[in-house]
Amino acid sequence: MVLLACCTHVFSSRMRFSSSFRTAMASPFTVHRLHMRGRNPVVKCLNTIETILRRSEKPVIVVVFPPGEKDEPKSLSELMADRQEQAEKSVLISCPSRTNEKKFLKFLSKHGDINKHFFYESYGVYAVVEFARRDSVASLLESAAIPSVNHECMVPFKSRLLSLSNQSLAASTDRILPALMSLQVDDQIGALTETYQLTEENSRLRFLVCSLLKDVAAAYFPECTIRPFGSSVNGFGKLGCDLDMFLDLDSISGWNFKPPKSGLSLEYQMKRTNSERHVTQSILSVIGECVDHFWPGCVGVQKILNARCPLVRFAHQPSGFQCDLTANNRVAMKSTELLYLYGELDPRVRSLVFTVRCWARAHGVTSSIPGAWITNFSLTVMVLFFLQKRSPPIIPTLDRLRDLAGPADESVIEGNDCTFATDFSKIQLQSNTDTLEQLLGDFFEFYAMFPFSRMSINIRKGREQNKPEMAPLHIQNPFETSLNVSKNVNTSQLDRFVALCQESAWLLQQSETRTQRGSSGNRTTTPWGLATLLLPSKVVGIKGRKKYKKEGASERIKSLLETLKNKNEEPKS
Repeated sequence: MVLLACCTHVFSSRMRFSSSFRTAMASPFTVHRLHMRGRNPVVKCLNTIETILRRSEKPVIVVVFPPGEKDEPKSLSELMADRQEQAEKSVLISCPSRTNEKKFLKFLSKHGDINKHFFYESYGVYAVVEFARRDSVASLLESAAIPSVNHECMVPFKSRLLSLSNQSLAASTDRILPALMSLQVDDQIGALTETYQLTEENSRLRFLVCSLLKDVAAAYFPECTIRPFGSSVNGFGKLGCDLDMFLDLDSISGWNFKPPKSGLSLEYQMKRTNSERHVTQSILSVIGECVDHFWPGCVGVQKILNARCPLVRFAHQPSGFQCDLTANNRVAMKSTELLYLYGELDPRVRSLVFTVRCWARAHGVTSSIPGAWITNFSLTVMVLFFLQKRSPPIIPTLDRLRDLAGPADESVIEGNDCTFATDFSKIQLQSNTDTLEQLLGDFFEFYAMFPFSRMSINIRKGREQNKPEMAPLHIQNPFETSLNVSKNVNTSQLDRFVALCQESAWLLQQSETRTQRGSSGNRTTTPWGLATLLLPSKVVGIKGRKKYKKEGASERIKSLLETLKNKNEEPKS
């Protein structure tokens, strides 16, 4: 094991840590970072990180494992099973703002050993506590009392969401913010990823919210399971992302029961409807009503049942998550598993996706508001496609993963082939040593020159295909291959994306962008490296934007600039 002490200065940046980080300095317990807040966290976070790092005088110890010591990554199903088991043994407790952590844990440990706990802030201070055994949770719930208020004003619904009312548990401690200091662009990208990605505590809380919601749904479907999917578990979620949940009724026993060929047998009487979609709508409608009227801490419940994929949307105030609950959305679960696998195959995949998403959000390429913008999922698929096109490829195509699949991996959902290998030991990667800095620059060049007017992006084949429709941007859905995941994107948004790729590719070629100016004793505040790409763009529109000087640019960049010039000289229609 090698220990590296890093004590150099990190890039001038514009990201902001959660307000809970700042509050934690005077907090009586450690408050973990679970959310990114602020009107524009992508840009503001880059502004604050330098100030935070300068306050830290101690070097940061980074542990690097030699080759061969890294454990084999878990499959997504194994990871989710572990998280769900942790969630079933956990409780969520609202605490007074100045709670003595030692007394709090001593009080809870009377009911059993505690595996893990952490505090966070969301409409007050909350604690997530995981016990070693489930019967410890049952013991704790038996000791909890119903609040002493008029029973006619309260819904007597018991859950694992509790409140701590003893005000004598007050104390004070301090917290030191950890910091990673680096100089190279690759390290900047690593720091950006580390700042944005979901923390261990945030991930645990997401599974706990799913487990708490399962307690509500279990009143009607005792053997059901509620699983997180999408960005919460695929490895590409950032702090503050929505919590997408899937009501899984396939876990109910009796679906595959085979009656005897002769003799007596029993089966349940069940209500029948015209279609599976109607069943999904009915189930979500009832659970939405229960969440709205019975589940504490849930506000803004919306039942969006006529959407292509019916869902119930609500805000869960104790966790601070915006939640979407769906059912019968198995293809989305397979997409989640595929993205997780790609992210685990090579660490550069996840880092490049985080960086491109951050860049896109900083320049308004993506938005949290539905519209004609490119979505995060579309951007992620574009990054995967780019990595498949490297020489040699960094990740395999989906067809290659299908060829490597075993019998246990076979999956056909509603006629869609969703089969791919999930055993990491079967997937042999080719040797590619490209740095993240090189990959980022080449990503922008690749899409600055991509023939969007004629070709479609297809990660199943790993190559361009003729567009089957006239949409400005066509990205084939990996599993539902007849669908275009970027059908919402209009021509102006695609043109703006291409122009920004051209600008960013040019910037990364400039020597003053790629290296930090000033000596270590005279640190400059001039943005450099990755921070340069996140500054406000000079691409105001497709026409009439400021041109850059071409001195020192490579032949490829000159070609890109010539493309910009030609676009600017096009007559207005």
